[in-house]
Amino acid sequence: MNKSIFEITKMDCPSEENLIRMKLDGISNIANLTFDIPNRKLTVFHNGEIDQIEKSIIELNLGGKKISTKKTYQTEFNENSNQKKLLWTILLINFAFFLIEMTTGIISKSMGLVADSLDMLADSFVYGISLFAVGGTLTRKKRIAKLAGYFQIILAVIGFSEVLRRFIVDEKLPDFSTMIIVSVFALIANGICLYILQKSNNKEEAHLKASMIFTSNDVIINFGVIIAGLLVNWLNSSTPDLIIGTIVFVLVIQGAFRILKLGK
Repeated sequence: MNKSIFEITKMDCPSEENLIRMKLDGISNIANLTFDIPNRKLTVFHNGEIDQIEKSIIELNLGGKKISTKKTYQTEFNENSNQKKLLWTILLINFAFFLIEMTTGIISKSMGLVADSLDMLADSFVYGISLFAVGGTLTRKKRIAKLAGYFQIILAVIGFSEVLRRFIVDEKLPDFSTMIIVSVFALIANGICLYILQKSNNKEEAHLKASMIFTSNDVIINFGVIIAGLLVNWLNSSTPDLIIGTIVFVLVIQGAFRILKLGK
């Protein structure tokens, strides 16, 4: 068996990992894929030539290039049975806070909370595509990815339209206390996710590393909404809420296009 190591310069979250997995799905001589997202490395254990694998990786336009190929005697690959449970836990937490933030965001008229809820939904889509499509066909995986991506774009475009309308038309100030309280709880939830991942005995697994990166980004967004809530109260203006909402909507759109790549 051979072990080939690739550098993937644009691989920095689970969506790129899923994209690579789906691209390589069906190449029969691949025995195992090992992802090191923080270091942007992919290790492919395979039989025979690397040509088809290398071509597929380059076609993704993620900055992939082969670093080395050498013989290996490794034939067994450990799969962590707890990994799926951990990812299910994170998915459910993200989806629950999507519902909570979307509801409270609409009630409190906070676009920051609405946008953050869509970011939570985006995370749920990424984890869900992996979990629900396990054992499914490549066609099924692509169909799920396309539906998720387009749905997310539609929601984000509606959100952008509402932000633009509120910039033009004077609206009642968002409830800053609701923004802060809900975001604090979301921050705690993301902190719990990070704790669960850090506590895992197998933190080096690729999905868990990727999840830690994703969740760390969510923590930054939560702080952003909290700061926006404080500024809304201090400045007596909805502008900080609209600005943070716009920033997060941009991130959501970027995430949606990443998901759509999975469907190509």
